[in-house]
Amino acid sequence: MLGSCSVIRYIPEGQGLYVGSKVNVEADSISKPNISGLEANLEAIVKPAPNKTIFGFPWKVWFYYWIGEPKDEGGIRSWFRRKLGEPPVIATQRVVDINAANMAGYLDNQGFYRSTAKGKLNVSEKRTATAEYNAYVMPRYVINEVNIVVPDSSVFNRDLVLSKKDTYLKKGDPIRLEVVTAERSRIEQQLKGKGYYYFNPDYLIVKVDSTIGRQDSTLVPQQVNLYLEVKKETAQTALKQYYINRIFVNTGTAEDSAADSTVNAGGRIRRGLTIKDPGELYKRRIFYDAIGFRRGNLYTNKAQEISVTRLVNLQNFKFVKNDFELVPRSDSALLNVYYNLAPQKKKSLQTTLSASTKSNGLAGSELRINWKNRNFFRGAEILNLSGFYGFDLQLGGNKIDNPNRVGNEFIRYGATASLSFPRFIIPFVRIRPERSQILPKTILALNFENRVQRDFFTLRSIRADWSYVWSKNTQLEHTLTPIALNFIEPRNVNSERYVAILTSPNTNPLDKKRYITQVETKFIIAGSNYTVSYRPNPRPFSKNQFVLMGGIDYGGNLLSLLGKKNPGDSVKEFLNIPILQFAKFDGDVRYFRTINSRIKWANRLLGGVGIPFGNSKKMQLPQFKQYFAGGSTGIRAFRARALGPGAYNPDTTSIALFGYNAFGDIRLEASSEVRVKFTDIINGALFVDAGNIWTFRGNAGEGFEDETIFKKTFLNQVAVGGGIGLRLDFSFLVFRLDIATPFRKPWYTVTPVDQDPNAPLDPSAPLQYKNPWVFNEINFGSKTWRKENLILNIAVGLPF
Repeated sequence: MLGSCSVIRYIPEGQGLYVGSKVNVEADSISKPNISGLEANLEAIVKPAPNKTIFGFPWKVWFYYWIGEPKDEGGIRSWFRRKLGEPPVIATQRVVDINAANMAGYLDNQGFYRSTAKGKLNVSEKRTATAEYNAYVMPRYVINEVNIVVPDSSVFNRDLVLSKKDTYLKKGDPIRLEVVTAERSRIEQQLKGKGYYYFNPDYLIVKVDSTIGRQDSTLVPQQVNLYLEVKKETAQTALKQYYINRIFVNTGTAEDSAADSTVNAGGRIRRGLTIKDPGELYKRRIFYDAIGFRRGNLYTNKAQEISVTRLVNLQNFKFVKNDFELVPRSDSALLNVYYNLAPQKKKSLQTTLSASTKSNGLAGSELRINWKNRNFFRGAEILNLSGFYGFDLQLGGNKIDNPNRVGNEFIRYGATASLSFPRFIIPFVRIRPERSQILPKTILALNFENRVQRDFFTLRSIRADWSYVWSKNTQLEHTLTPIALNFIEPRNVNSERYVAILTSPNTNPLDKKRYITQVETKFIIAGSNYTVSYRPNPRPFSKNQFVLMGGIDYGGNLLSLLGKKNPGDSVKEFLNIPILQFAKFDGDVRYFRTINSRIKWANRLLGGVGIPFGNSKKMQLPQFKQYFAGGSTGIRAFRARALGPGAYNPDTTSIALFGYNAFGDIRLEASSEVRVKFTDIINGALFVDAGNIWTFRGNAGEGFEDETIFKKTFLNQVAVGGGIGLRLDFSFLVFRLDIATPFRKPWYTVTPVDQDPNAPLDPSAPLQYKNPWVFNEINFGSKTWRKENLILNIAVGLPF
């Protein structure tokens, strides 16, 4: 059949269908340079790629010939030929020679001077052809010293010499063309930061002296000296510093849709800005705050970038066009600045329908309607009003044991209102925006939500926040919420169901205490919180990247001053509601290393601790302030809320009644995964996760035994799991499937080994516990083992 479908008969006599290539890299026999990785890099240079095949059969070429030449280029036959077929790639010696020359150029650009590459085309009798390339690699040259050559001590030359401080060209590094190119761009950016508006990297030249060192010996690395200087033909305008003359802003309103820089000049002038806003849609202060330039200031590229970024982040304009014009005088060093803006629609209405599946066996949907006003008080304030309705249903798990599905199905509905100001708003204090890249924000938010737990009770939450968000640059962002008020109230309790749970002999004390707290306790929290994230930009050509995040959540102190104690009660109350006092500290460290273009190593370490104190010293933190382990973004070998605290293991009756419901005051997790890019869309991963949650103090009366408390021996209670993942990257979202299994089960450390019932009883024998490492239990052929130990996580987005 394959013979009858052969495409070789279509290949002209004397030519060959290109089916692949091979690259051989040979190191110089005397100097023996390091050639690791060179073969893969040279293979990437080979062009074109051979036709796609299945088991060696070029199926797309077969379709190309089978469909035949279409009569109409716009017809359906032509469409099928383009979609299913592809023309054959015919190998020629000319293409091979071009590839060999490109390989030699690549070696030269990487510092392997005097290296050579040759290519040979091999055509078989079956009219297929392969290309074979042989690269002979000489020693790699490294940088000895870098010199900036200037003819005099002018201001420009002084600034050029000062730019050497942060150079990418380091002594001992290989001389590489891409590093030299990046160094020229870095110098250009640094000089533009000092007012040299017309300077560009093409004005710089780097000369390489490779004649230094011992040319008669290859036992030491060959070295080069680099000499960087400005080209002699560089125009004088590029060597001059420029200052800001006038600043024109055109808001692009309908009355002035065709406005240009000449029309702009007729606007009102204030603080050095000429603002043309015929529709009077915007208060002028938003432009004074957003634009970093002032008349008489030295031009800097940083001020230019900051101004455009701020205007875009106002979210009031579709696009921002920024132009500079030289003031027309022969000796002028002045620039006029123009900002032409295209406003967005002031109001918008958005409806979102979403569906979700969760690691705890729930699936549901949510309908959300959002109305937005982008310029509420004419000062680029953004008002958001939204309402939502959603539900979660139990798809599997404990439906048979718990037909009523108590505690496992929910209805959620509520509303949210938020008002964002592009500036700091602090009562009795006026603060001008700092020269940060992003304008600070003040956000006022009010949230109302009812969470109905089917046939059990409703939890109402009312929350009000006053927050500030600011950034020094795109790397560092701060969020401070000095006022965070939260009122939580359980309502509409199904007393019959509640009493049945509490009086059931199958309900353990821990679950009883949890539901008493949830159903009978109101909470009022008046606190503050602060979070910070730091995402440093990696150095050029660096393979490492870090992300640091942390936060503090502190509540109750101010409200406790207004609270009072009832006679005989040690707990302070406000409006007959206990005041919750606590402090939470969270940290998240992420490290990424690029192995090559297709493999990336990702790591994460995160921890958190919540400490109740003062009025709440003898209380456990409520569940909405506690941590849980497991799930698609945590320790993926365990279901969400199925792990911990510590070595605690809930009985099967509790799981059947309430599902997995494990929470703790302390969390510690670590993850490491190797991410592999197979195609532009299909990616894979191999991962290992470890960690657990613990209680801060523990309370035996509430079901928290000694094995749940965080102590020096906490490492003995760490859970470990791992698995493989499939990711579909559609650029706008990543769809993720991770399947994992436990490697270490911490509750085995307190689970006695099954005793032989026929063995004689020995009261003096020490109690033996199971080995927490469970590799010996892995049995893919067992349906029971797969059901309990193979955990499938379905999610959108990467785990970290």
